[in-house]
Amino acid sequence: MSKQFTLEEVAKHNKPGDLWVVVDAKVYNLSKFSSMHPGGLAVLLDEEVAGQDATEAFYGLHRSEVLERPQYQRLQIGVIQGESSVIIPPTPGRISDVPYAEPSWLVKGFHSPYFSENHRKFQTAMRIFIDSEIYPEAQIKEEDGTRVSQELVDKMTALNIHAMRMGPGKHLKGLTLMGGLVKPEEFDYFHELILTQEIARCGARGFGDGLLSGKVIGLPPVLNFGSEELKARVVPEILQGKKFISLAISEAHAGSDVMGLQTTAVKSEDGKEWIINGAKKWITNGTFSDYFTVGCKTEDGFTVILVERGPGVETKPIKTSYSSAAGTAYVMFDNARAPVGNTLGEEGGGIFVMLSNFNHERWVMCCSSARSQRGIVEECLKWTAQRKAFGKPLNSLAIIRARLAAMISRAESSQNWLENITYQMCNMSYKQQAGKLAGQIAFLKSYCTSSAQETATDAVQIFGGRGITRTGMGRFIEHYHRTIAFDALLGGAEDVLRDLGVRQALRGMPKDSRL
Repeated sequence: MSKQFTLEEVAKHNKPGDLWVVVDAKVYNLSKFSSMHPGGLAVLLDEEVAGQDATEAFYGLHRSEVLERPQYQRLQIGVIQGESSVIIPPTPGRISDVPYAEPSWLVKGFHSPYFSENHRKFQTAMRIFIDSEIYPEAQIKEEDGTRVSQELVDKMTALNIHAMRMGPGKHLKGLTLMGGLVKPEEFDYFHELILTQEIARCGARGFGDGLLSGKVIGLPPVLNFGSEELKARVVPEILQGKKFISLAISEAHAGSDVMGLQTTAVKSEDGKEWIINGAKKWITNGTFSDYFTVGCKTEDGFTVILVERGPGVETKPIKTSYSSAAGTAYVMFDNARAPVGNTLGEEGGGIFVMLSNFNHERWVMCCSSARSQRGIVEECLKWTAQRKAFGKPLNSLAIIRARLAAMISRAESSQNWLENITYQMCNMSYKQQAGKLAGQIAFLKSYCTSSAQETATDAVQIFGGRGITRTGMGRFIEHYHRTIAFDALLGGAEDVLRDLGVRQALRGMPKDSRL
């Protein structure tokens, strides 16, 4: 049992060498620590801090997670008699009580036509797993830049999370999902939405891509267009986390312009192999991938080929705004070889292979973007409630409330549009999705990412200098602002996607339509 003190007893310890403070009803002895305090001794000797209840001062400067670190927990010597802690430490799986911190379907008292009881149980199990297993590693790897650990990959394999990230489909048949929580035939796009959004809550953008996101965009062409022999050989080891794959389309000379690719593939003299030459750039997971789904120029046009790492295949890391944990790379092909049987779809039919992949890829990005914006809204709502300026909480200022209103509106509209499109996906065939949803998803992806950049700017303004500081109170804001441009570019730049949406709409214009 913790030793109990009165506030009067604590007040006697208010000078250098004998310095106590109270934070959230807990008593800390800072006598030896004070000389090592990052903010200097003067801050601790302030008359509202030394020997006082410094809860308000502490949370105006520090995140609650600071007190959870072992080196600071050791400084606690007791508690205040008759008082109890108000700040509840985060527990795995907990639903936030902060307004708008969760999508409405997770908020008590709200209703949704889309999510079933099974979705809710799935979300609970997924959040507990991610909070316990993925979040801690995400924070470490985002900083040290190393790839996801095989231990975590194996834990995800045990629950078949890698397979579920590919969405509903035949690849789930016979698998036990989340310990049997959901049947393979009942797994739908809302389950996948939940999974994707729970991962996005980690707030570690580079690690999020490094968490085998290359598979999410690189494996579908194999699943949908590979031969049965190829799928039987490659797919199981990828879904089990034994081998990694990435999508290798973008080049220095061709980003959104898929038909402008310069990487070539010609057949060997005996016609049994492709010989590939060229270079790909900005390839997510490229540094640690075993397979590459490669877009190539061939005699018949644009062709997609699965290339295995081996002679003639070299990767080189690319440093970007976010963590090297993403494995972003150049991928160079110098007379690399792949069996003709590794052709995905028809020779010259690569554009159809890629177009079928883009809808799902962009939808996944929308899921992540919508949830990440919500995380920033929560950070800002918390900060403006606890931070005081001009003697009042920040949220007492009309200009701050206006920024919060805009952020909340963007997060809510993104999520609701996303849920509507997800419902359509659950009730349309793959072919119908391609015909009816390509424009919708393109518009949504463009809206989500442009909204996210506005939210990032607003958040920095709300956090001030902390919003551009990589540690401390604003670390998630700084990280979000620094990495948000990725989402605006990946899967097609915003301007390209807006134009795609309009062009699809124009193709559907009735000929008899007149003002």
